[in-house]
Order: sequence, then C-alpha cells, then structure tokens
Amino acid sequence: MDREKKNTNLEEVIKRPRVGRSMVNTLGQDICTGVFPERLPMPNESELCERYSVSRTVIRETLNVVESKGLVSRKSRSGTKVNPQSDWCILDEKVIEWLGPLIYETNILKSVLEARCVIEPAAARMAAERANLQQIADLENSLKAMSQAKNNLRQFNKADLDFHYILLSASHNRVFQELASSFQAAIKCEIEVTSMVADSFDEAITLHTTLVEALRVRNGDMAHTAMLQILELAAHDLAVVLRYKNECD
Repeated sequence: MDREKKNTNLEEVIKRPRVGRSMVNTLGQDICTGVFPERLPMPNESELCERYSVSRTVIRETLNVVESKGLVSRKSRSGTKVNPQSDWCILDEKVIEWLGPLIYETNILKSVLEARCVIEPAAARMAAERANLQQIADLENSLKAMSQAKNNLRQFNKADLDFHYILLSASHNRVFQELASSFQAAIKCEIEVTSMVADSFDEAITLHTTLVEALRVRNGDMAHTAMLQILELAAHDLAVVLRYKNECD
C-alpha cells in the first residue's frame, strides 16, 4: 500500500458528521469544533432557535443531550456555558465523531494509548489464566479475519477491534469487561488512525498470533509481553501520524 496515498487519506479517517443530520449532531459538532468557545456562555435558547431554525423544545432536548456528554453546563440564572474540554466525555462515540479531524489537536489519542498500555497487558495476563475455550476460539476467529483482510483496511480494523474487545472480556475482570464497552469507540478511533500509516499488517498479525498461542498454553507472562509489543507497534504508528499532522499544520 502506497505511503503517500495513506497520508493523503488521514483527514478522512475521522469524518465529520453531516450537518443537518440531526440537531444534536449539529450542535455537538459546533461545540466540539469551537464555534462556541470553551468556558464562554452560549447564546440563549431564543437565539439558538433562530440560529438553527428549530423550536424551543428541540433546543432544550438537544442541550440536555450535549450536557449529558459533559460539553456544557446549564444554570437557571446564568444560562448555558461551554465546559472546558477536560470535562467532556472523551470516550463517548458521539464526542469523538463531533471532534472530527480536530482530535489530532488534542491529547486524546495519546491518552487512550497510555490507558491501553496499563489495562490491556494486565487483561491479557488474566485472560491467559481465565479465558474459556469459546473465548479463545473467538479470538482465533478474529485473528483469522485479520489475516484474510490484509488488503481491506476497513475489514482489518473491524477484526482488530473485535479481537481487543474479546480479550478484555476474556479477562473475566468485571471492571475490564465494563471498560471493553466504554473504551470501544476510543480504541476504534485509534486503530483506524494508526492503521493508515502501517507499512504492512504482517507484524501486527504475528504479534496477535503469539498472544492467542499464549492463551492456549495458559502462559500469562507470554500474553503480557505480546500485548505490550502490540501496543508498542501502535505507539510507533501513532507517533508517525502525529508527526505528519504537525508537519502539515
């Protein structure tokens, strides 16, 4: 796969939602992309109604949704204020979508990877001890799907995401199992970004194969090491993406 072609596609990795698809998406995107700056008051409900040509009921319902995602704070006398990004629910699938390419200007992708480096090696070690035969078979199926999709980026990424979701579940740790769901959108975003600059998927497939073998033979240390190596590969590719973005800005 041609590196130059991959680089030109980086902007397309995280697509902006279609404006007008829904009021929630439109306002969420406007907040996340700085149309309404952080820490400053937003227009009042009447002004928002006029701006977006919708009813007050729609505006109120929309504000309820973006408030639930940490984007704004509402008080009866002072109105609605945009929260600082540090208060946003950055693992939320819609917030990631609304940020679009601006996610490269945040520390979100680095933060996700740092969290994965803490959580997933530990989960892999636990999975080596606790995974049942069905979960190991499911990991093998995801690995097979990855191998068969080396020339199809979308299918490869889906299989890779499934693999990591199953692994966290196979740890049989209740917190990790919960994180498997709440982390999914963020991991999906990172996988899509880093896979765009990978020279090939052969090394990733080899490391995932080693991890599955570690689970088969119930070797926790081997599983822990394999997962660390998988994440080191992701860190390398993420650094390439961020360096490319900095050079282009």
